[in-house]
Amino acid sequence: MTATLRNDRLVGDFWGGLAAMLVALPSAIAFGVTIYGAIGPAYAGLGALAGILGATALGLVAPAFGGTNRLITAPCAPAAAVLSAFAIELVQHGVAAPSIVLMLTALGLVSGVVQLLLGFMGIGSLIKYIPFPVVSGYLTGVGLIIIGSQIPKFLGAPGGTSWWRTLISPELWQWQSALIGAVTAAVMLGAPLLTRVVPAAILGLLAGVLSYFGLASIDDSLLVMEGNKMIIGPLGGTASSMLEAITDRWQEIGELKLSQIGSLLGTAFTLAVLLSIDTLKTAVVLDALTRGRHDSNRELVAQGLGNVASACAGGMPGAGQMGATLVNLASGGRTRVSGVVEGVLSLIAFLALGSFIAWIPVGALAGILIVVGIRMIDRHSLHLLESPWTLLDFMVIVAVVVVAVGYSLIAASGVGIALAMFLFIREQLSSTVIRRKLDGGSRYSKRVRLRHEMELLEKQGHQTAILELQGSLFFGTKDQLYTALEPELARRRFVVLDMRRVQSVDVTAVHLLSQIRDSLIERDAFLIFSSLSHVLPNGRNIGEFFDQMELTRMTQHVKVFPELDDAIEWIEDQILGQSPAQDPTLPALELNDLELFRDHKEETLIDLEACLERRTIEKGGKVYTFGDPGNELYLIRKGAVRITLPASGGDAAGHHALTYGRGDFFGGMAFLSQMTRFNDATALEESELFVLQREQFEKLREEHKRLACHLVEAVAKVLALRLRYSDKELMAMQE
Repeated sequence: MTATLRNDRLVGDFWGGLAAMLVALPSAIAFGVTIYGAIGPAYAGLGALAGILGATALGLVAPAFGGTNRLITAPCAPAAAVLSAFAIELVQHGVAAPSIVLMLTALGLVSGVVQLLLGFMGIGSLIKYIPFPVVSGYLTGVGLIIIGSQIPKFLGAPGGTSWWRTLISPELWQWQSALIGAVTAAVMLGAPLLTRVVPAAILGLLAGVLSYFGLASIDDSLLVMEGNKMIIGPLGGTASSMLEAITDRWQEIGELKLSQIGSLLGTAFTLAVLLSIDTLKTAVVLDALTRGRHDSNRELVAQGLGNVASACAGGMPGAGQMGATLVNLASGGRTRVSGVVEGVLSLIAFLALGSFIAWIPVGALAGILIVVGIRMIDRHSLHLLESPWTLLDFMVIVAVVVVAVGYSLIAASGVGIALAMFLFIREQLSSTVIRRKLDGGSRYSKRVRLRHEMELLEKQGHQTAILELQGSLFFGTKDQLYTALEPELARRRFVVLDMRRVQSVDVTAVHLLSQIRDSLIERDAFLIFSSLSHVLPNGRNIGEFFDQMELTRMTQHVKVFPELDDAIEWIEDQILGQSPAQDPTLPALELNDLELFRDHKEETLIDLEACLERRTIEKGGKVYTFGDPGNELYLIRKGAVRITLPASGGDAAGHHALTYGRGDFFGGMAFLSQMTRFNDATALEESELFVLQREQFEKLREEHKRLACHLVEAVAKVLALRLRYSDKELMAMQE
């Protein structure tokens, strides 16, 4: 069974690699001719050889070290656009043709090394975060550059003629070349409508070759290879000639100076980024189709090694090619072996068909590349014009395209990076850093207060402003933050900043907070932070950062609390004039001292007190636990009790819900409803309680109905009051 599966994989990989080679090889030849043809017509054959060698080296090396199954690496359009533009620039500067060939080889080598560094440095994980408008602009710009570079070849214009000069000068056109290119493009576009068994590029190329020989039957001069500018020309398609071309290249490359190689770094970096984006984009699409997951950095290392090997062999650089990869997938390719098969078959095709390749018309290759360029143009981006919210994104695409076509892809890379930063800042500015602003009178701590205390806190709520912050606090959102805080500085005694949802903070934001702190100190007011000591996504501990910048040091007017509830509880204690820690010397309250019974005469409480049990709970002791029957009502004479809800994940501490203190009661909901407990109650310190059990209450109700009724009414009033404040908090949080 295992052997059968292995054989099925190998068969699938072979047919997938064969189909991928049939797609990648014609494009590789066309790309190579485009690059080296810019040097001069005599170098078209060398360009075709560079394309074939690139397809071979990339196919053999990149899959061997990469981790993405079915990914086909071959010469691609971005490489053709950058290298042809580079060659044209060198020609315009009068650089000798042999030196240009060496510079192209060195450029491919350096770009491969840059890709290796990007992979080893982990940059592969960041490249995929380049905004879509920038990537779209790159691809569209490359597509237009490819089209522009092929128009003269398509129309048969003399070498060195610009595309716009060609279009306005019909006298330069060669109708045979235009006819061959048009037939090639038409067949390539129409082939998928008839069959998908044979790749469209192969059918288009065959149609172009047949058209050429059809014209040759009329014009015998087309059957002469020497000096024929309509065809690629001789390649020297033997193993010995290929080895000779490679060794000669490396004997001559030693003539390059270190300064010349250094001048390549900018172009090499641009090329490396474009090839990396092209590869990772293809890998992402492949993941979506196969439910796989690629390793971006490993893939960049493999692509870098492949491009270094290609340069060493005299081939052109490349990337993970979308068309060939999808054909490989559709034809049965399953593993990385299919990529190696594509490389091996490319070499075999070169050695076996070298003589045939020499007769491929340049116009046919131009027709193929024009179709490739048209398909690279992101026409779907026009939908961004339909909404004012995406208009700026469309303008970013246009800017990258204009710079790429009008100046260079190198400059477009700089514009793309700058616009990526601009898009990020714009996104940050369009979202508010103030998630919610609350008045102290509408947000209370989990410490349950007595009725008169709650009335005072509600009345004095104007002293406190609570701001829940979110997102990034940096120079771009500084004014937004100050605008929200400015009206609070002159009238609030306590300004609370909840940092729980803050994702990043820069020095500018810290400087602003320092100014706010100083302004509050002048009024003897407090700046209070909560949830400060968490680690941001960038790895920085925000609490340590604030301490380092001396924002939270050197003054008693800046307070830091682990949670927002702790900060609010401290503020409430300040308003009520209480100490956060209860005085242990305070005596235990008697029944008539409790707020619940302050309006009752002492003699009416004698019978109730007889029904109550006095109970002492040690610090950390459980009053009750989740699931216990709710048959007891607890009155706190001394100490404090924390109520916690069971937490998921086995957290023993649970979720802090409420805290009850001296003079209050708890357990009333379960006691009245006679339901089981849905939380835990734990003594925060040694606590003394009055406990009314259900049995004693039933006895009290039979013997003293009026007293029992008053007890239930008093408990219900307090519970209703607590519910009222809870509703007020909920409404404030929804605004």
